[in-house]
Amino acid sequence: QVQLVESGGGLVQTGGSLGLSCAASGSIFTISTMGWYRQAPGKQRELVADITMIGITKYADSVKGRFAISRDNAKNTVYLQMNSLKPEDTAVYYCNQYAPRAGVNYWGQGTQVTVSS
Repeated sequence: QVQLVESGGGLVQTGGSLGLSCAASGSIFTISTMGWYRQAPGKQRELVADITMIGITKYADSVKGRFAISRDNAKNTVYLQMNSLKPEDTAVYYCNQYAPRAGVNYWGQGTQVTVSS
């Protein structure tokens, strides 16, 4: 059973920075696409950024140039560095592990990020 444990959320002022981490258990991390999604109150969950097993990254237009996703396969961990935060970045951030050939599509429990104006 894979578990995703997120950490690093919190409260920050506009323009500030936060870093999120997501540690995965299990043996398939290296073949998984790892992603960060977010869901604001009253809105649908949306992709923030993801990174493939070979390090190809993709970002939502709203975070390009401000957020950076990275992964450490030796630690089974994916990171999201968030800079120049805006109030509209306020949401619950979820880690996702996706490996369709292994039948894997797991979600973390979510971590709250609040950006005050």
